[in-house]
Amino acid sequence: MERTEYNLIIIGGGPAGLAAAAAAYDAGERSILILERDTRLGGILNQCIHNGFGLHTFQEELTGPEYAQRFADKVNERGIECKLDTMVMSIGQGEDGSKEVMAVNEKDGLLLLKCKALILAMGCRERSRGALNIPGFRPAGIFSAGTAQRLVNIEGYLPGRRVVILGSGDIGLIMARRMTLEGAKVLVCAELMPYSGGLKRNIVQCLDDFGIPLKLSHTVVRIEGKERVEGVVIAEVGPDRKPIPGTEEHYDCDTLLLSVGLLPENELTIGLGADMSRITNGPVVNESLETSVPGVFAAGNVLHVHDLVDYVSEEAGLAGRSAAAYIKECGEAMCVSDENRAGVPVTYSGGVRYTVPSSIDASKIDKWLKIRFRVGDVMTNRKVVLYLDGKPALTKKRRVMAPGEMEELVLTKKLLSEYAGFASAEIRIEEDK
Repeated sequence: MERTEYNLIIIGGGPAGLAAAAAAYDAGERSILILERDTRLGGILNQCIHNGFGLHTFQEELTGPEYAQRFADKVNERGIECKLDTMVMSIGQGEDGSKEVMAVNEKDGLLLLKCKALILAMGCRERSRGALNIPGFRPAGIFSAGTAQRLVNIEGYLPGRRVVILGSGDIGLIMARRMTLEGAKVLVCAELMPYSGGLKRNIVQCLDDFGIPLKLSHTVVRIEGKERVEGVVIAEVGPDRKPIPGTEEHYDCDTLLLSVGLLPENELTIGLGADMSRITNGPVVNESLETSVPGVFAAGNVLHVHDLVDYVSEEAGLAGRSAAAYIKECGEAMCVSDENRAGVPVTYSGGVRYTVPSSIDASKIDKWLKIRFRVGDVMTNRKVVLYLDGKPALTKKRRVMAPGEMEELVLTKKLLSEYAGFASAEIRIEEDK
């Protein structure tokens, strides 16, 4: 008989889902199921054949598939059950407090699965051209950078020969190099913002090293061609992000790649009724990475878009351990709770855009907790200060901070014990005079 009840179900078999599963197993949980819509584990890393992964996690430089395989091996060695080619249709809550997952695949048909705890690890997707309202027709030759990456690295198909890239996210920067190495000519990378959205190392290694110009505060204002892209026009934009007349530049090209941001894949999360952040487009979580729905945890790019996959795995490990602890607290019965754990809200100012987690219950922290956040602009000579009950408890000096790179503060158990019972927590960015 097909098994339909598990203690823990993980939606997504990418780097977050795999790390969460291994961590939950190592924390003592044995009844685990991973649901993955693709034909193999690893998620988006399977098409990221460039190196640069694993420096933090494994202290060596790996390609994306190599990094993914390390965690897939951990899952396989532990005998954790996986269902591939399985699409999750909806998630909800049963009357007995269980979480219900409706999924479908070719072998089993429609599945209704129940579990005590659920980890959301669905990753993210690229913003499309339609969301950008670029004028012009819709000819062939317009691709998201991730689609182009899959075509080149997995399908063996070169999308075009003369390329313009809009947006300087990391996938776009990496594809500028990849297309060049495959024989294409990348003419320019245009970025709407006055700063790049990618890592500094990718700007240097993928653009500077190949002589590809990066034009900040520029955007595409016209796409030419009806059947196939024949050219694009870019223009400089002012502080209001509107094109400045007279600054237009024409590029003869046959391909336009879009690298204009990523969105957490959260339709299922919203359907569940979890509280969402309007900044990250991911769920609001506490120190255990638990959402506002008790027993539902989130990690990785479904929670907030990361800059390094190593941080995804680290975060997912916490989600896995937290889910295992939650299940242990439940005992044999399904957990029924109308109230999420009370915690102290984390507020912020001085240029911080958001924090993960959004609240802290110090009694639930084992050894340490990392608060991750992003800034809204390029900043120099600053200090990040954590105030507990209005007192500076932790200070970190930063020479440069940029929106493309995540920042973090590490709160140790020792630090929190010194401020036992704190009722307010705030992160401020201040001038470092």
